[in-house]
Amino acid sequence: MSHLLTLLLISFIVSSVGWFYFIYFFSIGYGLSISALAVAVVAMFWGEMTLPAAILCGVLFVYGIRLALYLFIRERKSASYKKILYQPENTARKPAFVMTMIWISCALLYVGQISPVTFYLNNLAEGMAVSDVWVWIGAVLATMGVVIEMVADAQKSAAKKINAHRFVDTGLYRIVRCPNYFGEVLMWTGSFVICFGACCSVWQWIVAALGYVGIVYVMFSGARRLELRQAETYGSMPEFQAYTKRTPLILPFVPIYSVARHTWLKG
Repeated sequence: MSHLLTLLLISFIVSSVGWFYFIYFFSIGYGLSISALAVAVVAMFWGEMTLPAAILCGVLFVYGIRLALYLFIRERKSASYKKILYQPENTARKPAFVMTMIWISCALLYVGQISPVTFYLNNLAEGMAVSDVWVWIGAVLATMGVVIEMVADAQKSAAKKINAHRFVDTGLYRIVRCPNYFGEVLMWTGSFVICFGACCSVWQWIVAALGYVGIVYVMFSGARRLELRQAETYGSMPEFQAYTKRTPLILPFVPIYSVARHTWLKG
């Protein structure tokens, strides 16, 4: 428990960047928090560190730093992203209570997301029965997820340079409309599966499950926002209508083509 409290303190400190600009709680602050937490886990459990756990922490560190830098650069170079970022709902001054609740929620979520590898190393240090097999599986899935995100971002950037006013339906986008969100879901699924060989108590399962369900909810909410935004921009184009009818929204080969009507997907 003391390790989780330490991680929570780190998460609070790093994610506090959101107090400078509200949206940073979920964007730059998110990436920096995950990177900081990955480093903290390695530092706290250096003596118990195993190769698959080190790989997973390394993947999470790279993911977080890359995300923070990508969003920072995009904010300064992309006019379309600036337009979304500086919408009234994002720039309006939030009450201190609301900001505090968001800050707390984000800090808790980020710790919950990284908790499986923390539980694995903590239980290993305490001599409990844990399995490296699930950590290896998790590390492989997480690595695949980050690679998918990087490729998706590169493909979208390349496509937009060719035609900035057309939706992207090439590369990974031919298979799924939100491949970067899929990559993130896959990465955190990799983190969560560690629980099958690491969690030794009900409360550990609860913490890890809340972190996993929370980030999956955030990804589907993000996919819904993107779906609504694209429908507004490209909805009148017959080829876009055909694309959305044949291409799953966020999970490849899973016939979920729209979540627009699910208004409970907020965030």
